[in-house]
Amino acid sequence: MKKITYKNSGVNYEALDPVKKFAQTAAISTSNNLKKKGFSEISDTRGESAYVWKQGSMLMATVIEGLGTKNLVADAVGKKSSKTYYDNIGYDTVSSVINDLISVGARPLTMHAYWAVGDSNWLNDKKRMMDLIKGFKKACDDAGASWGGGETPTLKDIIHPDAIDLGGSAVGYIKTHTELLTDKNIKSGDRIILIQSSGINVNGLSLARKIAEKLPKGYSTKLKNGKTFGEELLKTSHIYAKLIGELFDQGVDIHYVSNITGHGLRKIMRGKPSLTYTIEKIYEPQEIFNFIQKQAGLSDSEMYETYNMGQDYAIFVPQKDVEKTLQIIMKNKFKGIDAGLVTKGKRKVFIKPKNITFDGSSLNLR
Repeated sequence: MKKITYKNSGVNYEALDPVKKFAQTAAISTSNNLKKKGFSEISDTRGESAYVWKQGSMLMATVIEGLGTKNLVADAVGKKSSKTYYDNIGYDTVSSVINDLISVGARPLTMHAYWAVGDSNWLNDKKRMMDLIKGFKKACDDAGASWGGGETPTLKDIIHPDAIDLGGSAVGYIKTHTELLTDKNIKSGDRIILIQSSGINVNGLSLARKIAEKLPKGYSTKLKNGKTFGEELLKTSHIYAKLIGELFDQGVDIHYVSNITGHGLRKIMRGKPSLTYTIEKIYEPQEIFNFIQKQAGLSDSEMYETYNMGQDYAIFVPQKDVEKTLQIIMKNKFKGIDAGLVTKGKRKVFIKPKNITFDGSSLNLR
C-alpha cells in the first residue's frame, strides 16, 4: 500500500512556512503606520496565533483564519443523509478563529465571516444555509463574541461552482497587561496542561479525504467504535474562550497557550526560547486517528506531527496553579491532564509515552 502523507495530499509545510516567515518579515515595517496614528504594536506577538497592538490604555488583538476543507466532507456525507452537517461546519469555522485569538490572552469582542462561493446558486439550498448560519451563531454565543457581519463574494472560475470557502476574522481585547500571553512568559519549571480534543477538529482533512477516496465505502466506512468515518471527521471542535477567561478571572497565572492545530504536537514548542518540552502523559488518540494511521500507513511520529492526536490545547502554568487549573477545566466540562514539564535545554518536544522527539528545526514558524 502506498503511504498517504499530508504532503502528497496537497499540504506542504516546507513550502508554506517559509512564505509565512517571509510575509512576517515584510510586514514588520508596516507597524510604522500604527505609530503615525498614535498606537503601537506588541512586537512579541508577530508570529503568534494572533496580533496585538496597544490602543491607549487597552491592548487589542486580531486574527484571521480559515476552515480548510472540512466542508467538502460535509458535502459528501450530506448527500447520503437527511442532515447537511453545515451547523457543525459553521461552528468549526468560528472555533478555528476564536481559539487562535484567545491564545494571546484576548477575550473575543467581534467575529466576522468570509463565505466565498463559486456560483451564487450555492446559496439557494435553504436548509444548508440555515444550518451554516445557526452553527456560526451558536459558536459566537459560546465564544461570547458579537457576529458583526461578513463578506460573501461569488468567485467564478476561482472556486468550484458546488463549493464554498469558509473563514473569518475576530477582534478581542486583553483585560490587563498581565494577561498578555507571549513566549517571553514561558519559564523553566512550568507545567503543561493538555486538554482533550473532541477529535480531528479542522486540521489534516486533506489527508483524510484522500483516504476516503480509496475506501470502497468511502465516508460510510464503519470504525471500530460503530461510527462512520464521515461522522467522526465532522465532530465539532471545542471553543475555549470562556475557559481561558475564567482561568484569568480566578487568578490562574497562565504563562502561555498553544493551540495545537497544524503541525500537531510540535506546536507545543511554538515559542522562540530554547526550552525543552517533555510530555509525560497524553490522552490516547480517538479511534478516528488510529483508523487514519492504519489506512495511510503513517508512523506515530508522522501522525503526531500532523494531528492533535487527542489533545488540542496546551496551557502553561506554574506548579502552584496546576490543581486549580484542572478544577476549572473540569467545571467547564472539558477534560485536562497535568501532562508535562518545561525545562532549560535544546528547543524540542519529547513525547515520552510514544518515544517521539521533535527538535526545533522541524517547526519553522517563527
